[in-house]
Amino acid sequence: MSWTAWERVLGDGLEFDEIVYERKRHHELGGGIARVTIAKPEKFNTMTLHTVDQMFRAFYHANHDPTLGAIIIAGAGKHFGVGGDVEWERWGLREAFYFRYPHNRLIRTSRKPVLAQVHGYCLGGHNHMAYCCDFTIAADDAVFGQAGPKVSSPADGFFVPYLANVVGARKAREMWMLCRRYPADQALAMGLVNEVVPRDDLEAAVDRWCEEMLRLSPGCLEILKASFDQMMDGYAEMGVLSSSMYPDWFDLPEGQEGGAAFVQKRKPRFWEIRESEAEMRQRLVEEWERRK
Repeated sequence: MSWTAWERVLGDGLEFDEIVYERKRHHELGGGIARVTIAKPEKFNTMTLHTVDQMFRAFYHANHDPTLGAIIIAGAGKHFGVGGDVEWERWGLREAFYFRYPHNRLIRTSRKPVLAQVHGYCLGGHNHMAYCCDFTIAADDAVFGQAGPKVSSPADGFFVPYLANVVGARKAREMWMLCRRYPADQALAMGLVNEVVPRDDLEAAVDRWCEEMLRLSPGCLEILKASFDQMMDGYAEMGVLSSSMYPDWFDLPEGQEGGAAFVQKRKPRFWEIRESEAEMRQRLVEEWERRK
């Protein structure tokens, strides 16, 4: 079975500098698929809100095209992606957590089934974007994991507990709270991905999965996707816990230390900060006692 060549999708508002939005059509089956590729290989495809805004426009367009049966998310270069841009996150996460939507919401609200085409590193925001997709096809060089606590980047909202539905509660906590990394074979065993193939066969494997869907009723698939995705709606949106527990997190020393240590390539001093906090609390208590 054969496909047309990928072609860029053109139109009003579809000129992008951080993603590539393209589509192709299947000769025999009819129907087509879209692909949204994060195209920042020199920065390991790290994301900012600008990236997500461009993804939104591509997803919106693809979801309003009745001739498309699925959307693929991919990454340019050697890796799928390593999450948020740490330099941008110093200020950008404030907006992301308190005023905007997470990129996972694009997956949740997409009417078309979404496949993650993963190779190389799939870490942080890229990892939880991938497991929120309907299907994840991985190359044998893929590595999955979260990194939030390593770089003082908090996370809450539906995509954190949703992982428990994908891999089970114990593995989900292990991945998020210990920041362990999982090679493709382990990811397959724990149910994080649907299939693992050699790196050179990755695109062909994704094409095969898309061919399976194009043989089926696209309307039925849209209903089924929405039915499965309803479970995400039972969880809180992003930023609810962060804003209530640590409303000034990004201005606190601990909130700034992880990113600073990452940029400076040094060990973070989280517990020095906590020890200083404990001393200050004790001094405050003693001072208050003297005032009674």
